[in-house]
Amino acid sequence: MPGPLVVNASVVIPDAELVWRFSRSSGPGGQGVNTTDSRVELTFDVAASTALSPALKARAVERLGAAVITIAASEYRSQLRNREAAEQRLAQRIREAIAPPPKRRRPTKPSRGAVERRIAGKKRRSDLKRLRRDL
Repeated sequence: MPGPLVVNASVVIPDAELVWRFSRSSGPGGQGVNTTDSRVELTFDVAASTALSPALKARAVERLGAAVITIAASEYRSQLRNREAAEQRLAQRIREAIAPPPKRRRPTKPSRGAVERRIAGKKRRSDLKRLRRDL
């Protein structure tokens, strides 16, 4: 399980930058829950990371609202599966935080034909209502 966390093709977080904590979990597991440390907390400091460029760090901190991300996973009975779940969630959060902003939409005007069709439809509706009034 230990090793670098691959976020995408260009961003790989070294294992030394990930802080793991284990504790007892609530939920499924019967009596084993009381004795095994299956709950996982994964902490990553975005601001101190060497895996991200300064521009990506700034974008991530702005979108996340904090420089330190903590992911908790306790949905599985085994610590290994909870570790995998926490890693996947952290990678997804970082991917979303460093994604480039969407391209801005270039404003366009409706075509002349579209404007004429819209006005013709309004005129038809108006004529229909006017005819109802005249009866």
